[in-house]
Amino acid sequence: MINLQEVIETNKMIEQENLDVRTITMGISLLDCADNDLKVTCDKIYKKITTLACDLVKTGEDISKEFGIPIVNKRISVTPISLVGSACCRTPGDYVQIAKTLDKAAKEVGVNFLGGYSAIVSKGMTKSDELLIRSIPMALACTTFICSSINVGSTKTGINMDAVRLMGDIIKQTAEETKEVDSLGCAKLVVLCNAPDDNPFMAGAFHGVSEADAIINVGVSGPGVVKYALEQIPDANFELLCETIKRTAFKITRVGQLVAQEASRRLGIPFGIIDLSLAPTPAVGDSVADILKCIGVEHPGAPGTTAALALLNDQVKKGGVMASSYVGGLSGAFIPVSEDQGMIDAVEAGALTLEKLESMTCVCSVGLDMIAIPGDTPATTIAGIIADESAIGMVNQKTTAVRIIPVVGKTVGDTVEFGGLLGYAPIMPVNTFSSQRFVDRGGRIPAPIHSFKN
Repeated sequence: MINLQEVIETNKMIEQENLDVRTITMGISLLDCADNDLKVTCDKIYKKITTLACDLVKTGEDISKEFGIPIVNKRISVTPISLVGSACCRTPGDYVQIAKTLDKAAKEVGVNFLGGYSAIVSKGMTKSDELLIRSIPMALACTTFICSSINVGSTKTGINMDAVRLMGDIIKQTAEETKEVDSLGCAKLVVLCNAPDDNPFMAGAFHGVSEADAIINVGVSGPGVVKYALEQIPDANFELLCETIKRTAFKITRVGQLVAQEASRRLGIPFGIIDLSLAPTPAVGDSVADILKCIGVEHPGAPGTTAALALLNDQVKKGGVMASSYVGGLSGAFIPVSEDQGMIDAVEAGALTLEKLESMTCVCSVGLDMIAIPGDTPATTIAGIIADESAIGMVNQKTTAVRIIPVVGKTVGDTVEFGGLLGYAPIMPVNTFSSQRFVDRGGRIPAPIHSFKN
């Protein structure tokens, strides 16, 4: 049972330390919207989303006002659309029509983003999966609210290198289709390994087929709160440091639990999970990089950074699990470059490289996130980066992702402004040696030996 006293205890976190509920995400199954007729499918999709989510935004705003807890985003995730459209979509253009319908529904209910323009192809691609993937550049260019994700690998199945190679091309095409807005479409496209079914954070959110017809998932974020707590113990040993992070994560998660239960009760939709992820914003004081600096590295990227991030990620998860029986999604520390001022500073200081970021993804909650690279980076190089991240996820039994933005017309030394929560980013250099022969082999990288646990 959660009482208001626990919320009162966190008032200082909210008012002074940037604590917020980053998102209430309603997951909606669209499996019952599938039909042989494209128009009928689109009509069913629009009706179901606008019916179930009609009060989502208002409910979030009401809870925020009543409890004094900032709720930044209200979002929707849906069943991977490659499954929903498989019976009626014959061309990539057919899938674009579904994307436009989803976008129209998102606008109607007033959410910030809608995720689930997705396909799960970790072992192989159906014709429907491939059509959806090939539609992504146009779909993201002609919509405002849609986010897309493709899962190309898992610990259980290995890595689908045909899909990895294709996604290199798709990311490049998406960058070109949205070049008038600094290739912004790529900021809404993520390639995953071991994607969770219940992640409330974009761009990787989708409503897994194992989920209920509709569900409420909440994502909580509080890097500023953790930073403040660590500033009070600047010379503590690791035992006290870890205990402080864990206790702080516990308090943050309890706030999310209250919001999730209230939203579930008011909307009449079951509560799913709390995702406690230290997700930064461009705001000063809301940075995972600053936490790493409090732990003791001069800049993210300095020796010791990966160990510090591993410590942080583990204690966040431990604190969250103590606070709620239903912790899920990703839950840990995110390290997106453009969304974290401290990460941007580290890149500009020369402390943080793409290769060091890759090593850090071995122990954080996601992967290479919101990284801007030169627009002339070959598709095969992007595919190689995706393969590397997928291998880290596959072998380590964790979620990894690549959200990378080859900004057309930009090169190393330039910066790109995405605006809002997406922030801005310096263009990072990419290793120029070729991986083309590797990614062009085709087929599937087998699952690791430790995946066979049946």
